[in-house]
Amino acid sequence: MDNKSAKNTVGLQPYLSPIAVWAFSVGSAIGWGSLIVTNTNYISQAGPLGSIIGLLIGIAMMLMVASHYHFLSARYPEAGGLYNYIKNIFGYDRAFLVAWYLFLVYISVFWANATSVPLFARYFLHGIFSFGHLYTVFGYDVYLGEVIITLAVIVIIALISMYSNKLTARIMTALAFIFVIGISVCFAVAMIKHPSSGMTMKPAFIPDASHLRQITHIAFISPWAFIGFESVSHYSEEYKFTHKKLFNILLVSLIVITALYIFLVVLSVSAYPEGCSSWLDYITHLDDYEGIEGLPAFYAAHHYLGQSGVYILMASLVALVFSSLIGMMRALSRLCYGVAQDGILSKAFTKLNKKNIPYNTILLVLIVSLPIPFLGRTAIGWIVDTTTFGSTIIYGFASIAVFKASREEKCRKDIILSSICLVILALFLFYLLFPGLFSDHTIETESYALMIAWSLLGLLFFNRVIKKDHARNFGKAIIVWIALLIFMVIMLMTLVQRINESRQNDVINTIQSHYYDDEDNESSKKTDDFFEDQRQALSSISNVSSLIIIFIFGTSIAVLYSNYRSMRKWESIASAERDHARTIAFTDTLTGVKSKHAFEEQEAIIDYQIEEGTLEEFGLIVCDVNGLKRINDTLGHKAGDKYICCSCNMLCEYFAHSPVFRIGGDEFVILLEGRDYKSRNEIIDDINRVIEENIGTDSVVISLGLAEYNSETDKNIHDVFKRADALMYERKKQLKSMGAVIRE
Repeated sequence: MDNKSAKNTVGLQPYLSPIAVWAFSVGSAIGWGSLIVTNTNYISQAGPLGSIIGLLIGIAMMLMVASHYHFLSARYPEAGGLYNYIKNIFGYDRAFLVAWYLFLVYISVFWANATSVPLFARYFLHGIFSFGHLYTVFGYDVYLGEVIITLAVIVIIALISMYSNKLTARIMTALAFIFVIGISVCFAVAMIKHPSSGMTMKPAFIPDASHLRQITHIAFISPWAFIGFESVSHYSEEYKFTHKKLFNILLVSLIVITALYIFLVVLSVSAYPEGCSSWLDYITHLDDYEGIEGLPAFYAAHHYLGQSGVYILMASLVALVFSSLIGMMRALSRLCYGVAQDGILSKAFTKLNKKNIPYNTILLVLIVSLPIPFLGRTAIGWIVDTTTFGSTIIYGFASIAVFKASREEKCRKDIILSSICLVILALFLFYLLFPGLFSDHTIETESYALMIAWSLLGLLFFNRVIKKDHARNFGKAIIVWIALLIFMVIMLMTLVQRINESRQNDVINTIQSHYYDDEDNESSKKTDDFFEDQRQALSSISNVSSLIIIFIFGTSIAVLYSNYRSMRKWESIASAERDHARTIAFTDTLTGVKSKHAFEEQEAIIDYQIEEGTLEEFGLIVCDVNGLKRINDTLGHKAGDKYICCSCNMLCEYFAHSPVFRIGGDEFVILLEGRDYKSRNEIIDDINRVIEENIGTDSVVISLGLAEYNSETDKNIHDVFKRADALMYERKKQLKSMGAVIRE
């Protein structure tokens, strides 16, 4: 599908080339962490070979994810990316959930790279912004100078993003080439010179630990390494090429991202300071080093290329940080733009400036990000941890969407790929939700608390969306919110377990300290008091855990109940409107009896009953009002309408227990039921006698034909209708011979 031919009703214009989209994909996926966190998250936990194999497993899964986005983007090429795909395939409730976690993932990456700027200054610029100490947050010193520079960077990124789409794309492309070339050059030179360096890259894995476990660990956290490569799907309306090219672009992007991670892993273990026996010795004591010696990749670049290597990697790191900031700003703005079109956010966020940029959404990201520099890097690290959860969730939704859509379209390849990817991601999520089963605390305890808080906040925000949902798009899939509650409960259990473990370890350490350090404490009473204190400490752990569970679970249930009340309110309104609409559709506006549409529905019901053999008896009377044309021609249509109403009143009076239908201008049908059916012949005789008396007067004259259902010969109601209609015409001729005026 060519994007230039796609329907564009909101003003976004195609301008992005394949190279620009590739640059946004690569630049959004890797940032500060690729050079800094690689050592703590990969090498130190799996060694170089374990990290490389784990990353290769990760790219295999990401290739499946890329095929998912290619599949979905070709079918739904609108702003909003995965939110838009899920909305079209599963509806608005699940789409809201996806958008909620997408926002968390992208904003976390944005904040992480924004707050890395002061770290860059601390490492390479001798901490020139570390002035005006404000406070310490979780062991991290927050300085006024660093807050100012971080805020300045966020504002600059916002201004660039609002100024020009094309300029932003050019900047992004230049930044991508800078860090790709820079890292590749340092890696290539290091590999050329390494054999003569006398240094070893052994051991390939961390000793005294299962190799498989190390590889599995890296594979399970690998989505974090790639998150953001798919963010280009959020502005697919702006592609200046066919969507068939998207998979190839994402493929090249993933290959480049993986290659850069591998280059940095190998570069980091290729050199180490004097006094270290191996890279493992170096990484283990990394906290003892300062400056570039505290950054293995930079130390290696300096070792093989001198100061030039440091400058090259510094330029690469700056390019990585700014490209990630620009990429995430664009993804967030287009995501917010997409959800605003469906009323989740104010319609003000759908406005575009003269450059066709949703500037209000960029301002929203800017405003939300302003408090972040004041939180401290430690807290930001916990927030970034949530991207592992978030990426697993959103990639899982992409797999489910492709599985459903491909089954409907009978695309066997996509069914298989989405099934495999879905199983893998389910295992990833299980690994993250139940770390105790694997003795793996990859995710910090505080990150579980943040995920719970974000999920609870999502429930609260959804309540607001439902209350303002006059279009009634939301609140139709309660199972989604039950699943979210279960997800929160599981995370809450893990959080409580981690808190309990931490407090129990503190108690154990205190007891050990009491016996090993307090050698002079021989008093039985003091010992009894000590153990009573520890018993109370353990008891308080249980009490606090119980209170946390009760509070969060209770709050979640209360919010869900409020959401349910809001949904029921809209359902009641919708039901009343449907009933009102049905009443209007099924009622003849002139006479007040049932309409032709109502008779057609009744026909379908009776035909079904006849087919099933559950209907024993009924009668049908076909009626035609005589002389209507003469009245319309001589006295006008208003008099004709009055004559029709008088005729209808007569029929309703005589057939008080049977529904009367007006099926044409002067045609009525009566479905005889109950006592009317039992007394049909007597009623027909009575009304015919009155009608014959009305001949020659201004009173109503109606021709009636009665037919009864015969289960042996009648296959449907139409057979009965034909007989009644024929009898009605015979009666019309009879009345004409008696002097009644018959319409032409």
